[in-house]
Amino acid sequence: MQKTLQPKLILVAILAAYAIPQLAFAENKAEEIELGKIEVVGVTPLSSLGVPIDQVPSNVQVAKGKDIQDQHGLSIADYMTQNMAGVNINEAQNNPYQPDVNFRGFTASPLVGTPQGLSVYQDGVRINEPFGDTVNWDLIPQNAISSIALMPGSNPLFGLNTLGGAVSVQTKSGEHNPGGGAQVSGGSWGRRAIEGEYGGKLDNGVSYFFAGNKFKEDGWRDSSPSDVLQGFGKLGWSNDKTDVDISFTGADTDLTGNGYTPQSMLQNLGYKSVNTKPDNTKNKLGFLNAKVSTWLSNELLLTTNAYYRKNRTSTYNGDLNANWATVGDNEGVINQSHIDQKGYGLGAQLTWVTDTNQLTAGASADLARISFDQTSQLFSTFDAARGVGGVLDAVSTDVSLKGRSRTWSLFATDTYNVTPKLALTASGRYNNTHINNDDLLKPIGGAGTGSLTGSDTYNRFNPAVGLTYSFVPELNVYAGYNEGNRAPSIIETGCADPAVPCNLPNAMAGDPQLKQVVAKTFEGGVRGKLGDTTKWNASIYRATNSNDLQFIAANTSGSGFFQNVGDTRRQGIDLGVSGVAGDFRWSAGYSYIKATYETTFDIASDVNSSNHLDANSNNVITVNPGDNIPGIPRHQFKLRGEWRAMPTWVIGASAVFFSDQYARGNENNQHQADGVTYFGSGKVGGYGVLNLDTRYTLSNTGWQLFAKVNNVFDRNYYTSAMLGTNGFDANGAFANGTGSNETFLAPGAPRAGWIGMRYDFSKPKASVTSTDVD
Repeated sequence: MQKTLQPKLILVAILAAYAIPQLAFAENKAEEIELGKIEVVGVTPLSSLGVPIDQVPSNVQVAKGKDIQDQHGLSIADYMTQNMAGVNINEAQNNPYQPDVNFRGFTASPLVGTPQGLSVYQDGVRINEPFGDTVNWDLIPQNAISSIALMPGSNPLFGLNTLGGAVSVQTKSGEHNPGGGAQVSGGSWGRRAIEGEYGGKLDNGVSYFFAGNKFKEDGWRDSSPSDVLQGFGKLGWSNDKTDVDISFTGADTDLTGNGYTPQSMLQNLGYKSVNTKPDNTKNKLGFLNAKVSTWLSNELLLTTNAYYRKNRTSTYNGDLNANWATVGDNEGVINQSHIDQKGYGLGAQLTWVTDTNQLTAGASADLARISFDQTSQLFSTFDAARGVGGVLDAVSTDVSLKGRSRTWSLFATDTYNVTPKLALTASGRYNNTHINNDDLLKPIGGAGTGSLTGSDTYNRFNPAVGLTYSFVPELNVYAGYNEGNRAPSIIETGCADPAVPCNLPNAMAGDPQLKQVVAKTFEGGVRGKLGDTTKWNASIYRATNSNDLQFIAANTSGSGFFQNVGDTRRQGIDLGVSGVAGDFRWSAGYSYIKATYETTFDIASDVNSSNHLDANSNNVITVNPGDNIPGIPRHQFKLRGEWRAMPTWVIGASAVFFSDQYARGNENNQHQADGVTYFGSGKVGGYGVLNLDTRYTLSNTGWQLFAKVNNVFDRNYYTSAMLGTNGFDANGAFANGTGSNETFLAPGAPRAGWIGMRYDFSKPKASVTSTDVD
């Protein structure tokens, strides 16, 4: 290292080396911010020096890209639900790339209408979509991931929508991931996949990394294929003070997930049956990101970024017509939508590091433009498989909207070592968001009820404070308080009028102003080590949302509106332990999550057995404080083990267990089946699933064989449910105006197996054991 690196960098390097001694030291100052130091955690979305994990006042969970690769999951959502505390998924769409991911009772979902409470970042850029704060897991390049960090709480530094946590994804670079590999795999449900990546660094400081992934399968459910193409590239340059990275992410996906199916239909037609079809979503992404980090002095690090992100989403859904119960009317409707979303922005932060203090301050600006068009087309009859059939009516344009949003923010965080054992962290962020909608289908008489035109502005300062204390290096305690906010998105501000409900994502209406959601979180915990081979942690938390947003189902099929519903609360504990015993690696975790409503409010409902008439003679249910929020199991238990049976052979197993949960539409927890008008319990039973995986490295060749079996015992289970009206009989025939109120279920995938082979360019051919060191 050059003399300019002294003395402050030495302090950072010592901390990092102490945390994970197996990592090599950086060759220059700028590289410090890129290395995947799992025990040093970035505390802002943009890359920075980070702080040692024992100075972070929360239970941060981190995984390396190799951890994800070794388990051969399809997405980070798959990995998180198998391995990370407090995470479960609801497969509302029943496509493996479209899960609702819940963490501590907060959700990141690709579905508009799901209350969003988690922010997701890729290399410092927030990738929640502008239209509804949704997250498209299919657009994150799986084999380009260097690490993921799951940050709990309402951390204000991660900006809007960080109500319950943030997922920070860092991608690989050629400088720190030289070499590469290629693999092919295939198996159950017609699945076939190929992927590859390669990177390196030239003598002039230029580095490169490229990755690609192609995935296709027929799907385990009827008429549910998937086609995913992902690509990633990164060019970089660095010297002793500066690091530059320019990356591009591209994706083209075609996903069919036909969602919930009535319980009676699953029982009579089989576990693979679907309700109406198709329910297809296509995404096309282009995402350009540039980041520059440079040391201005031995103590000052400047990091800047600029990005442009464009995603086009098209949907094609065959659904029941809202008037299907009227005998002689059209049975179905084709709803189509096209959403063009363009996001662009820039940010900068300055980090000042001393022997006892690390201060980071910065600013960001994020802008978005959306174009949304929706059409509907009635058709006379469903075919025998409940797909589109009969005579098609003319196409009707229901919505044509342009929207803009602008958010600018100022933030700062300071970690001060009061003593060698005690660290104090204080943070804050100010967010200012403006949303503007322009209805291109001007209603007669101009703006007003029925018009989408309008604008809203939201602003707030969110603080955070925390303490950590290390009694000894093997025992650390922490406590923290933080706040975050979520401004209503473009879709929510345009769909808030109970008088004109929406068919999401297919229509919107004139809107009373919605309030922004504010989350306030307390967390405390303890973590430590037992000897050199075992780590453990325990945490307790309480998060309270004020003015929480919820999509309220109306009395027409599939429609509703957004509404502030008062306070909600998530509170619980996370317990975890992991270790190594000879050739065996293991981990175990338990989570308790109590997610409840804390305000009394009414929800329109014809399908909940406890409904009653309100003052306007509408069927409603009353939700009271203490009622459980649907979709969140109260108990979770996870186990993971890996046994190195031979130096070249590893056998792994993962088991997850989730307790029961309430169905959507049963927010008051009072629904009961009567066998006449209402069918199904309004709940989902608990379940457990065991998965196996193995990998075998061929000596001195660079080749590896791998295999995976999911749901080893072939259990039938359900990850989510909702109450709804079934327009078909138990055999799938159109009910011709009768129908029944049922519990609709989202079945989990049955037993399946895949095999594959990988060639690793970067592994030394002379050492067998080094090819698979974790």
